[in-house]
Amino acid sequence: MLFGTAAIGAGAFLTACTSNEPAKKEPAANEQPASADKPGKPVTIGFAGPQADHGWLNAINENAKSRAETYSDVTLDITEGSNDTAAQIGQVETLINKKVDVLVILPADGKALTQVGLKAMRAGIPVINLDRIFASPQAYRCWIGGDNYGMGLNAGNYIGEKLKDKPDAKVIELSGPDSLELTQQRTKGFDDALKNYPNIKKVARQAADFTVESGQAKMAQLLQAQSSFDALWNHDDDQGVGALRAIDQAGRDGFLMVGGAGAKAAMDAIKADNGVLKATVLYPPIMAASAIDLARALGQSKGVSGLSGLEIPAQVTLFSAVVDKTNIDDYLPQGFS
Repeated sequence: MLFGTAAIGAGAFLTACTSNEPAKKEPAANEQPASADKPGKPVTIGFAGPQADHGWLNAINENAKSRAETYSDVTLDITEGSNDTAAQIGQVETLINKKVDVLVILPADGKALTQVGLKAMRAGIPVINLDRIFASPQAYRCWIGGDNYGMGLNAGNYIGEKLKDKPDAKVIELSGPDSLELTQQRTKGFDDALKNYPNIKKVARQAADFTVESGQAKMAQLLQAQSSFDALWNHDDDQGVGALRAIDQAGRDGFLMVGGAGAKAAMDAIKADNGVLKATVLYPPIMAASAIDLARALGQSKGVSGLSGLEIPAQVTLFSAVVDKTNIDDYLPQGFS
């Protein structure tokens, strides 16, 4: 993460930033005044996300709701959510017409919703762009999201270290949809990491759709095509449920699997340590809670405690920590269903 070495750092850091605890010392000249940490004027935050038809997306909504409830001075106006871009644009326009103080938007399609982000900004409503980025930086005041390249990079480095002493090691990849830029970034990060391990070769790749069914079907194809391999990098823990089903049905083992995102089911399997799944690389949905923190600070004209200046950052990138049996107890509470 931008502000720490663990994914939990962003949530903890930004929670502290807008905590209701009074400051215990006078601030230095270049620090935000102590009053910034006290309850402030009421703020209405409009929250527009995509349809929660995936474990990670549902966790995004739950993190936003839970964080808003911790603030007596925040009202969260949340839309139903839609994967239809026209419907989501309409929902955002409704929030604009309601004259909410700040907007938090996780667009189903960043490019398609850029214009409505610009509309909000021009109407004087600052926008926190969550995860899927708009096409223009003029469409948002702050972007906060995960590190897709770093996710692939850390997965590749983890696998590389596990296999660095194995001659002619083979790895395979079960990606997300190739139409998504995030998938391309995760694959590039993974491939770049493997360049540091000349003994390792990626021998196969299949693109799934972030669903259990697609994970099972595409993993079955990989298993049929590859009689043996040493490691599997799976981009998404939801589709990983299907991948593990295919692996069990085929009776395959003898390799290590690294997942992605940080679902509770994956973390439980890692803790049990009785199967091929040995690690997952976080893409933490706590970013939504941090987006609420930032939106509240914007609505109350506050900066972020711990940073000089009177403004929130323009960008916050969460770190993609690797969770395995050595640190599972630290991250297990963050696992999402």
